[in-house]
Amino acid sequence: MKIGILGTRGIPNYYGGFEQFAEYFATYAASQDHEVYVYNSHKHPYKKTSFKGVSIIHCYDPEYVIGTAGQYIYDLNCILDSRKRDFDIILQLGYTSSSVWFGLHPKRAIVVTNMDGLEWKRTKYSKPVQKLLLWAEKQAAQKSDALIADSLGIQSYLKQKYNLNSHYIAYGAYNFNDPNQEVLSLFKVEPYKYNMIMARFEPENNIEMVLDGVMASEVTTPILVFGNYDTKFGTYLKNKFRSVEKIRFVGAIYDIKILNNLRYFSNLYFHGHTVGGTNPSLLEAMASQALIAAHNNEFNRGVLQENAFYFTNSEEVKNILNTVKKVITCNKFRTTLKESEKILIGTL
Repeated sequence: MKIGILGTRGIPNYYGGFEQFAEYFATYAASQDHEVYVYNSHKHPYKKTSFKGVSIIHCYDPEYVIGTAGQYIYDLNCILDSRKRDFDIILQLGYTSSSVWFGLHPKRAIVVTNMDGLEWKRTKYSKPVQKLLLWAEKQAAQKSDALIADSLGIQSYLKQKYNLNSHYIAYGAYNFNDPNQEVLSLFKVEPYKYNMIMARFEPENNIEMVLDGVMASEVTTPILVFGNYDTKFGTYLKNKFRSVEKIRFVGAIYDIKILNNLRYFSNLYFHGHTVGGTNPSLLEAMASQALIAAHNNEFNRGVLQENAFYFTNSEEVKNILNTVKKVITCNKFRTTLKESEKILIGTL
């Protein structure tokens, strides 16, 4: 089968959840003797034409020149190129900037869309843009040949909003059982004596809420903040918390071994996402045996259920920090934790 994967900035992952999924799925499908192609932005640092058996198609992406509008041009370039490839299936990841071009997808191909989260609810967008994104969501939902929901919350939303059935396919994560605390020296922290949060710098991911709670808490334990802060909102957060010594902005890191070790040895792992479906980094935190404090919403609860601490505001973040500490006392506890982790991850 010939499969084209559109809608990401490309693989290997240097950006976010869809890119992480695309990397894992594309390489797996290629290993099963499918002919797989992934579209990459021409600005992606990986410049080769193949990656672990997957063919890479580099398309022009002017986002770095003209901002968000460039995403629409990049998606258009990818869709136009797909018309020349004779794909059996096109897997469209997301709809934000591609739905306006939906009618240009090749007619022969079956178009399967992973619907992503409720993008039109993101407060960073103006009201007119939110209306455009809601229209884009409707186009993708109604014109795709098949819909995928990566969370039960999104599946329920699609049924209620559009009376459309979708296939619930949850993400997964590999269990991490090979910790190496030498990694921590790179960040000048010690095992279980730091907290962390990892997310794109967007208001809906509640990094500011978490950091407000950190600043107000009594603990002196540092929190490592991972993500690309070279954005308007990232600059705002860095300036707001620049005098708070226990808040350390690290930047974006995509090395899975480093991240798994950091999650494994952390005291608390904060997850503030609110408008997406299931986030792969949350599953990786679970698989790394992290002690998780998550924003209280249906998407996070659908994954974590009762196996996390929950917060809805900075005061609750402060209380979690002041009262919760990860303690590993003996091998018996480690064994129990691993068995619990298998239950969590095995159902995803």
